[in-house]
Amino acid sequence: MNKHKSMLYTASIAGIALTIGGCASSGERPDADLNTAQNSIQQAVSADAREHEPILLNDAQNKLTDAKDLIEREKYIEAERLLEQASVDAQLADARSETAKAKQAVKEINDNIESLRQSINQDQ
Repeated sequence: MNKHKSMLYTASIAGIALTIGGCASSGERPDADLNTAQNSIQQAVSADAREHEPILLNDAQNKLTDAKDLIEREKYIEAERLLEQASVDAQLADARSETAKAKQAVKEINDNIESLRQSINQDQ
């Protein structure tokens, strides 16, 4: 009876291991996520993120590079996660860069308005 329980136990462990191994498969190649991440980074660069958010942009680029390495090693699930993070980092860098540029534009407009007010007050 012990021998039967031992074999049943071993078979159960083997079944669980196969099930877990199946869940941890490499999945499909995340080419769409790769393109999305690359496009997000390009958009951030175009928005002058290198000037306004260099650390966040650099993080996104590093994650993209790491994800490409994972893709080469066929670790697609891990690569997909990194690519999603890279996209979000790049989009955040883009948004923050656009915000910084908008704030600068508002400051310049306000400075011009103040300059005009002073000019008007001097003429009166």
